[in-house]
Amino acid sequence: MLENLTDRLSRVVKTLRGEARVTEANSAEMLREIRLALLEADVALPVVRDFIARVKEKAQGQDVVGSLTPGQALVGIVSKELAAVMGGEASGLNLSTTPPAVLLLAGLQGAGKTTTAGKLARWLKEQQKKKVLLVSVDIYRPAAIKQLETVAAQAGADFFPSTPEQKPVEIALAAVQWGKSHYHDVVIVDTAGRLGIDDAMMQEIAALHATVNPIETLFVVDAMLGQDAVNTAKAFHDTLPLTGVILTKLDGDARGGAALSVRQITGAPIKFAGTGEKLSGFEVFHPDRMASRILGMGDILSLVEEAHASIDLDEAQKMADKFKSGKGFDLDDFKAQIGQMRKMGGLSSMLEKLPAQLANAAQGADLNKAERDVRRMEGIINSMTRQERAKPELIKAKRKQRIAKGAGVQVQEVNRMLKQFEQMQGMMKQLKKGGMQKMMRGMGRLMGGGIPGIR
Repeated sequence: MLENLTDRLSRVVKTLRGEARVTEANSAEMLREIRLALLEADVALPVVRDFIARVKEKAQGQDVVGSLTPGQALVGIVSKELAAVMGGEASGLNLSTTPPAVLLLAGLQGAGKTTTAGKLARWLKEQQKKKVLLVSVDIYRPAAIKQLETVAAQAGADFFPSTPEQKPVEIALAAVQWGKSHYHDVVIVDTAGRLGIDDAMMQEIAALHATVNPIETLFVVDAMLGQDAVNTAKAFHDTLPLTGVILTKLDGDARGGAALSVRQITGAPIKFAGTGEKLSGFEVFHPDRMASRILGMGDILSLVEEAHASIDLDEAQKMADKFKSGKGFDLDDFKAQIGQMRKMGGLSSMLEKLPAQLANAAQGADLNKAERDVRRMEGIINSMTRQERAKPELIKAKRKQRIAKGAGVQVQEVNRMLKQFEQMQGMMKQLKKGGMQKMMRGMGRLMGGGIPGIR
């Protein structure tokens, strides 16, 4: 997202090395590049003007502290201002009301409201331990109600049935009443969208809002809309008292301008971001962390949080105890490590949050191929007997042929997987001895020709 801005900043920072202060002369080129990158990213023109003016004001005469270069000092200013444009700090959901708390989702058709409703329900259930009820008042789009029912089942949330013959306001009132009588903490109302703004939609959603009185009115907007996102946001803002924004499709080919425009246009904080088609692709929006990612500094905090949420701590402790006791690293352990990485979204998801220097080092790697190789390794291990996983040294020619046949691969693939396992085994021995640097070099070799730059 906003890769142009990241690239432009990196180039301009290099040109400012050696200067003692940030002056109008040496910052002009950088501000010009930032302006162009923001406009190319489809950020709204008024937002760009305000942003550049604030950065320019704060940068003039800025002393370079310690070992910082003027470029680095400017990046610090830009980072703070980017975070400010997107809201400054993370803003949580307000559920402080007599249950059920009603959340109303609004937005255009195609923005991903129905999938977002499921993602939000899953997040509330898993992260907040809430009992959630989903209801669709979209009586216009074919199969919209059935789609939400399917999504609710996948999210582990309850679903309130409705039919196209009913009126949206009646459906919403009945759902809220049902949620109250069945002790639900939250009711999420998925509203109808249109291909464009029209009076009928706005009147309907205004009536819904007045009837169910939601504690949160969340505007769901497609990050790929670009400049159109601004017009859409303004129309909904003029009709509804929006309390928050959910950005969808941030993982796509989005230029990302919506993330920087929608907060200033609506005045409502960006609360969540959708980052994939799966229901797990949903995260709290942290403006400061997003600013770091835009500037190529990565988002290590989110990566750590994902790891903490995804990794089975009991399994991790068992493995640590196993190493302490002197027991070897076997193929079951290898498979478990692969599974933990996949729970975190795989290689591509992890690389998105790494600093640009590390992520760029991996650009030569075919990540799709790497993901396929990981799945193939799991398939090969699944084709082994329990004894073979525990004692890989037993796997000779005949066993390899049987395993390859069971996994649907060539024997060479089995040999390659076993070689990678042996490399991982060696790395684990280094870790046990405290050789972290040696282990990291081993990881570079294991990823193959995978991630150049790690040797």
